[in-house]
Amino acid sequence: MSTHEDAHLRILKIVAEEPDLSQRQLAERLGVSLGKTNFLIHSLLEKGLLKARNFRRAKNKLQYAYLLTPKGIGAKVRLTRTYLARKEAEYEALQAEIQVLRQEVKTTHEAH
Repeated sequence: MSTHEDAHLRILKIVAEEPDLSQRQLAERLGVSLGKTNFLIHSLLEKGLLKARNFRRAKNKLQYAYLLTPKGIGAKVRLTRTYLARKEAEYEALQAEIQVLRQEVKTTHEAH
């Protein structure tokens, strides 16, 4: 999974929970610049994973609510599965490394 896919997954999760966040608030949650957030949002909009809805009654007519499309919900599930599989593999590799290190410590300790 690329860093863009990780960012897309994070955006899809956040938007699913809080669709009324502004891009600025979303950027703060993601820990990236507003420009990067705008780029990522437009990418998701172009892929049809998000749709933007304008707040008609808002004082700031540029404010949008971002909503997951059915395609976006499916992508969120797919990205989550891929992310989970990668994290599980990392966990297993880390567990194996820890076991090797424990054995090294034990062997070194017993030798001295």
